[in-house]
Amino acid sequence: MRGLTTFNIGGPAEFVVSPENAEQAMNIILWAREHHVPIAYVGKGSDTLCSDGGVKGIVLHTAKMTKVTISTNGIITAECGVGLPALAQAAARQGYSGLEWAAGIPGSVGGSVLMNAGAYGGEMSGVVDWVRVFDGQNIIEIDDHDFDYRHSIYMENPEWLILEASFTLWADSQDDIQARMKQLAKERQKKQPVDIPSAGSFFKRPPKRFAGALIDGCGLKGYSIGGAQVSRKHAGFIVNACSAECRDVMQLAEYVRQTVQRQTGVELTPEVHLLGDIQWNF
Repeated sequence: MRGLTTFNIGGPAEFVVSPENAEQAMNIILWAREHHVPIAYVGKGSDTLCSDGGVKGIVLHTAKMTKVTISTNGIITAECGVGLPALAQAAARQGYSGLEWAAGIPGSVGGSVLMNAGAYGGEMSGVVDWVRVFDGQNIIEIDDHDFDYRHSIYMENPEWLILEASFTLWADSQDDIQARMKQLAKERQKKQPVDIPSAGSFFKRPPKRFAGALIDGCGLKGYSIGGAQVSRKHAGFIVNACSAECRDVMQLAEYVRQTVQRQTGVELTPEVHLLGDIQWNF
């Protein structure tokens, strides 16, 4: 699974299947359920920590489900495997704004809708119209997503596979859109450890606080366990600094959580999804 996650961490999957369209994906899910084979969904693996022991059963990898349709009224439909940078660029080329904040997020449409991904003041909740999911029996179109900070109705139904999503954007100058994306890219490059494997921001933002600032204030920048390290550039990131294993990351995350709680009284909660036979001890 190392090659299927941005953390570059994880043991072998028993099976990896990459459907090319919704029909193939649904057939895989139906087969897995009929034969009582566990199945997990992975897109870009950008917010995922996988067990060193790997994953039993099937990993349905959506990377080939990348169809994008753009209408003349700013409605964009994208399959679950489309990368956010590709989607943002496709919209920009047609003069549609609203996804500039997403241009640097290394996630897929499916995973980003699932967790209501966001950055620099933008979120999926601000642009998503309807979402089509396969619930194991039927395709359902949903327009009430129960979006909240790093939350959606799809997180409450992990057996659903997000097939595609529709986005409502607005017209703007291509030059202005590209300029905003370039500026945000500079900010990201300056402030975040984009050149080191990670799962992005590791902890959710506490109410009225910032996880990175709390961790930094506890003197934890650069603190390491095994190959895992609290980023020296941005303390909100745990990075794979040197051939880290899953257990290194989990031990470091727990140490950070306990230290911040002890020194500040704030309880941090990971936003990273776990894959395989692992779970948090809190």
